[in-house]
Amino acid sequence: MRPTSRDGRPAARLLLAALALCAALGVPASLTLAAPRAAEPAGPSEAALVLRARAELHRAVGLLRERQAVLDPKRPLLPVDERRFLRSTFGTVLDQVRALEAVRQAHPQLLRAVSGSPRLDGFQAGRAAFLAAYRGALDWLALAEQSPVAAKVLDEEAPDQGLPPGAYAGFKLHYLNAARATELAALEAVARTVPADAVLGPAAAEDADALWRQGRGAGTALTARNALVVVGRAGFGAWFPVQKGFSTWAGDTRVRRGESALIGPAQIAALPGRLQPGDVLLERREWYLSNLGLPGFWTHAALYVGTPEERKALLAEPGVVALARELGRGDGDLEALLAERAPAAARASRTADAAGHAPRVLEAISEGVSFTTLEHSAAADALAVLRPRLPARERAQALLRAFRYAGRPYDFDFDFRTDAALVCSELVYKAYEPGEGMVGLTLPLEEVAGRTVSTPNGLARQLDEELAAGAPQLELVVFLDGSEKQGGAAEAGLDEFRRSWRRPKWHILTK
Repeated sequence: MRPTSRDGRPAARLLLAALALCAALGVPASLTLAAPRAAEPAGPSEAALVLRARAELHRAVGLLRERQAVLDPKRPLLPVDERRFLRSTFGTVLDQVRALEAVRQAHPQLLRAVSGSPRLDGFQAGRAAFLAAYRGALDWLALAEQSPVAAKVLDEEAPDQGLPPGAYAGFKLHYLNAARATELAALEAVARTVPADAVLGPAAAEDADALWRQGRGAGTALTARNALVVVGRAGFGAWFPVQKGFSTWAGDTRVRRGESALIGPAQIAALPGRLQPGDVLLERREWYLSNLGLPGFWTHAALYVGTPEERKALLAEPGVVALARELGRGDGDLEALLAERAPAAARASRTADAAGHAPRVLEAISEGVSFTTLEHSAAADALAVLRPRLPARERAQALLRAFRYAGRPYDFDFDFRTDAALVCSELVYKAYEPGEGMVGLTLPLEEVAGRTVSTPNGLARQLDEELAAGAPQLELVVFLDGSEKQGGAAEAGLDEFRRSWRRPKWHILTK
């Protein structure tokens, strides 16, 4: 059934009216200009980010389109599960749009004068990112505007979903704006003079065609001279909490403060004496674009596995030797059992890095489920160590499970239903999942953009709620809380940790 707006008109007509009101689109077919000197292709990292963010935008729009009950213009109220779905999906839209705008901000000067003729730097990535964000935003707005309550729900603050107060109003103002239509017209005018990007070209062409169709019959034309002026203007109008210094790749490079972390080497060096194999690490790295797409303050989880010597210390704990014997090691040697069941993982867990640091952490990162050093993993801006309130036997079982996952790829689809690939919180979830003779941990699951997942921030929220109820499954071992203003991290207490999951996604900007 075709969705309609509140007054019965097709949603597409509402979008057309908005575009016309903004003096939106329109570049004459005959528009030409002198070919720029160069248009460099997008780098592979940028192209991958644009295509991934674009796909997530389309997915979020599709999820909303499928939930007609949420969009029903006759419903003045939405139940709690539908409000959460709406906020979660909108949070995904915002994050993907921000990621795409970050690519544009990485090239603030798309047009430069070189030897008397223009040169385009980052044009292909910037254009593709703009088109994907603009199309996704307009598609989302065309659906959301059908609901009489969506704006009110989405303008309420929801820190755990990354939504500040007035998020929807700001989003709508930014994209239903004549400036965006002017940028579109300018970028497409220049795009006609340069070859299409081999990787991003098909997606960009599809998005451009969709936008022109949406705005058919509306708008004013730009001259060739004006098009170059608009494209050459620094920055464009980004809707993003951080306005400058963007890097190009979301997963591996932060947007500010280089590679330094607020938690210092001396603090990390003091950690091993306080940790035990099986501890759960929650981590936060400020300014990383990988925070986009992950709801809430805590954005990464990892498993502390310790060194062989630390794991052998588990043998002194009740039940661990018996577990190893039950699983086929007559001598009760847990480390030997790990080597038998996951030989490649066991070798990797004993191989020091170039600096001589021993691997102590197992985590799912972009390279896959990998053993890393504490010096690397804990070099964050906030770190919490949580210890399962389980007997040592069960922590040893969790290690045995986790080692089997080592080497598997990172799950960019966030699919908890399969074990072929994993994300960070999934490794922790499945290591301690109840079953196979384990009481284990019952960790929280929630729907994020149509996927059922367990998130690092959700784990912190659950611990807060369980402490309030007097039945926590975990206990806080240490909380190192970073302060951008102070330029470092200090140890904080349980009360502050319990509040941490409520922090906004861009907490650093509020401190």
